[in-house]
Formats: sequence, structure tokens, C-alpha cells
Amino acid sequence: MRFGRAALLPSLFSILPHPLTTTAFPTTNQQHPLISNDSPAPTNYTITADIFASLSTLARIVDISYCVGLTGITAPFSCLSHCSSFPTFALITTFNTGPLLSDSCGYIAYDHSPSDPRIIIAFRGTYSIANTIVDLSTIPQEYVPYIGENVTDPSPTTPQACTNCTVHSGFLKSWRNTRSTVTPQIDIALKMHPEYRLELVGHSLGGAVALLAGLEFHARGWSPRITTFGEPKVGNLAFTQHIDDIFSSSGAVRENSDYRRVTHVDDPVPLLPPTEWGYRPHAGEVYITKSGLPPEIEDVRWCDGDDDVRCSAGSDRSLMTKDMVEAEQEMSASGLIPARYKIWQLFFAHRDYFWRLGICMREWEWKGWDSRDAGVTFVEVDEL
Repeated sequence: MRFGRAALLPSLFSILPHPLTTTAFPTTNQQHPLISNDSPAPTNYTITADIFASLSTLARIVDISYCVGLTGITAPFSCLSHCSSFPTFALITTFNTGPLLSDSCGYIAYDHSPSDPRIIIAFRGTYSIANTIVDLSTIPQEYVPYIGENVTDPSPTTPQACTNCTVHSGFLKSWRNTRSTVTPQIDIALKMHPEYRLELVGHSLGGAVALLAGLEFHARGWSPRITTFGEPKVGNLAFTQHIDDIFSSSGAVRENSDYRRVTHVDDPVPLLPPTEWGYRPHAGEVYITKSGLPPEIEDVRWCDGDDDVRCSAGSDRSLMTKDMVEAEQEMSASGLIPARYKIWQLFFAHRDYFWRLGICMREWEWKGWDSRDAGVTFVEVDEL
């Protein structure tokens, strides 16, 4: 069975944003400096080989979630993606709340690895992430932390209040749509295997849902570890501070962190919704500095705090000319997404996290699809 360019066009073009939000301006400099001349000298941002391998593996795990709603995942753990790479996995269930902008989709599985037993929840992204951000961001919603099913008067042991916290209404709806399906399954799995570690992973919209799920699971005492790829901003400054307090990640993020937010030098989604709309990034960032695939270990680095200018927070203005600044100011005034967010990169870079995420396809190798070249060539390889 062979696939041509035409077969992929519907799904590829479905990730493009609404035409009213995609005004783009040419760049004059293709460099992405990690450290500007006025930046302080860095401390140790080196990533270890173990962390690099872990993130690469988790990228494959979340890529499998894109099979849900397409070709599917079947027990014990089989799909047309990377499932064969995980012989110790056993499927618990899949979930799919529907095709709307606030959909949530993914799977839950055991990892019966003797060295690192886990319960995995993988949240799939949406093919319409830009539309989701734009269409559902205009009215942020109040965020109230989970304090228990029957608790009306929080005790000192319950999570602290999140005063004046607001979140993206679409992301919160996505989690609420999923909560009644996912939470009971995790409760049962942890009771059956209390020694297993709880691991959440999400890409794109799935990263935002993983964050909201992780906050509730932490409040339940389940101690999740969360890794997201291309996670958009979810809430305001107060919400960001709440996340940092919960996961103790307001300082330098290192190997033992329970939250890793992986971003990419060319991906605009971690910069969205715009700061002008009141949204802020949280700490825990791990930054891929290389535009193309695959990254090497020296292309991935730790970041400090919420807004490390050596990471994604500093890349969004590094390519702008004076004319572009003036043009984006006009766009912001008209309610459109500023041009610096490089929305056209959704076609490529938003998927380039160790692997090209989002296409459930077995034993196919991508050749010639570079973030600067729209050409796609498939090469069929022998079936394993």
C-alpha cells in the first residue's frame, strides 16, 4: 500500500489556522540565538543522556495517541504507529470525546517494565490548534482547584486556593469532557498497582489537558509526572504561579522535576495565546534549539523559571524588523494574533518533537519534508 501527497492533504491542511489570523511577514534573519548580548551568563543548562532518551521515548508514546480516532489501538497494545516499540505496554482503554474544537482524545496503558513500572495517560493534540486557541480564548474562565468530591470547606491539607486564576475556556472544557472517563480508570489502576508511577504525556491541546489533569491528580495525592510537547499557554499569571507552587518548578528545572514542558525553536504554539490576551507560560521548560529533525542531545537544554529569554520566550522577537514590530502592533490593536508568532510554522514545527508527531502510520519513513520545504516523499520499508 502506497501513499501519495494527495492522501495526506486533508489532514495536513486541517492544522492550518483560520485565515483571519495568519497574516505573515517575511523574516530577514534565519538565526535563532540562544543567548543575546545583553543576557546574563548561563549556568548549567546541559541535558543528560538519560533525560534525552526519556523525552524521545515519551514523544513516541504521545505520537501513538494520534491513532485513536483514526486506525485505533487494540489490546494488548497494537497500532499502526510505534506500538511495537513498547512490548511491556498493555492497553487499559482509549478515550475520544468527539470531533469538536474542545475534543479530548488519547489512551491509558500499563507499562509493566520491571525496571520502571508505570501507568501511562497519553493525550492527543488537535489538528485545529490555532482555531481552538482563537475561537475559545476570548472569555477566560475562572479556575477553581480540585479539593475533593465531597469537600465544601477546604482544610489546611487541601491544595491552596488559586486566587484570581483564570484559564483558557476551551482547554478547561476539554479536560472536563475527559475527566469522567479518565479519572475512574486511573483510580482503579492505581489501586491494583499502587507501586506503579503515574505518567502523563500530551502534545499540543493534549499538553494543556495533561496539565489540568495533572493538577487534579496531584490534589488527589497521586503524584503524577507530566511531560508535554508544544503545550500552549493555559492561564493567567496567577494560574502560572499556582502551577509553579504545586510542582515546585519556579527555579531551575533539573532531572528530578515532576513537570517538563518541551518547546521548539520554531513552534509558535507555546507562545499562544498571546501575552496581550493575559496568558503566561509556566516553568518547567525544556527547549529544542534545532529547527529540523532529528535533534541531537546538544540541541536540547534546560530553561530557568517561567520566561527564560534563552528559550522560547526569547525566540519570538529575535527575527523581527522595525517594520514587522509596527505591523504586529496594528494586528494586536485589531484583535488578530501578532505576526511574531509565526503561525505558518504550525504546518511543520509544531509536530517536530524528536519525531514528526501526529500521523499514525506503520513502518513508513519520512524523507524530504523539511520545515523549509513543503515537499513530502514517502518511502516504503519492509514490514517487521
